[in-house]
Amino acid sequence: MSGLGSQLDRIEAEETSRAIRLLLAHPLLTVSADPNGFDLVRRRRDALARWFEEHCGWRLVVQARDGYARLLKIRPEIDGTRPLRRDRSTRAPFDRRRYTLLAIVCAELLATPVTTIGLLADRVAHATAAEPGIESFQTARRSERAAFVDALKLLERAGALRALDGTAESYLDSDTAKVLFQVDTTLLLRLLAAPQAPSTVNLDDPTVLALLTKEPRYGAAPAGGEVSDAQRNLWLRHSITRALLDDPVVYRDELTEAQLGYLASPTGRRLIRQAAEQAGFVLEERAEGYLLVDPDGLATDQRFPDDTSHPKIAALVLLDHLVAAGTPVADNELVHRAVALLERFPSWAKTYRSEEGATRLAADAVDVLCAFKLAAREEGRVRARPAAARFAVATPVVQE
Repeated sequence: MSGLGSQLDRIEAEETSRAIRLLLAHPLLTVSADPNGFDLVRRRRDALARWFEEHCGWRLVVQARDGYARLLKIRPEIDGTRPLRRDRSTRAPFDRRRYTLLAIVCAELLATPVTTIGLLADRVAHATAAEPGIESFQTARRSERAAFVDALKLLERAGALRALDGTAESYLDSDTAKVLFQVDTTLLLRLLAAPQAPSTVNLDDPTVLALLTKEPRYGAAPAGGEVSDAQRNLWLRHSITRALLDDPVVYRDELTEAQLGYLASPTGRRLIRQAAEQAGFVLEERAEGYLLVDPDGLATDQRFPDDTSHPKIAALVLLDHLVAAGTPVADNELVHRAVALLERFPSWAKTYRSEEGATRLAADAVDVLCAFKLAAREEGRVRARPAAARFAVATPVVQE
């Protein structure tokens, strides 16, 4: 019996590890999007909830009957490298207008479980007209309809909105398109991952983000104030683990002295390593910082290297030059590299063949490198960061 018990414990640990990484890549996991993944999370939800609460301070909500699992991740820092993206065409990031319309659409959808695209557009138009600080929604303009459809498509992908008749894209061509939607108001409410309800804070306060993401359990620990040892240690463990799970690399110069001290302590290091091992990661410690490696590649929604986009391919080429240079490289030098790349492969990257295409390609490639913390911009120049050495081209060694 002891052998069977050990085997069952091993299976549970492996399944929990896999489910943790699935949820990190997809904090909103629906049965329609990934039936097998959702079933795994459903079966191991108790162990998963304990792991995320203990190591990250994040809450996991699993609604088996409604067919979704929501990991409510909280981090007070603004991260512009991971915006919401449009489902259409080039998956360009959301702009300010799209974020605005998304918030208003969500608020208006809470009023009814079923609606049409025309009625919803009218409600959004009235809501924006009533707000002095927001430009009125103009259904007659295609650019406005495109932003509106992008918000709807994101909600459809999340499972909070479902087209019963027609498609949201049809609204692009005509504001008289007929589309019937069903709204999952319960899931819609779960999309907002904030410990404080927006209705309880002053949205005009310049520190509104800090107010929305304030977690009372830590007291004044995030600000370095006077708190109990238990609160301070809890915040240190959670903040470090959150950063390791969320960021491609965590550099030492990004951590506070208290966080570095926690990582240097025997207890702190043991707990961080324990969390990594239980989730199926390998913790790498370097002189410059730390990173978690997922051998199975489950825990990330973005990959590098990756040949799925032109900027990522160009980023790998530019990274070779940045690493070889050893010093910051001027932007115009990177543009010249992009020009050479486009000339070398004349049938490649056709979207960057217009005027200033090489400039756009170089800028987009550097954006990729900065998002993965492999490079950083410095007043007209770009420098490689320490993690870039992982992708350096090495001379092959021939074993005789």
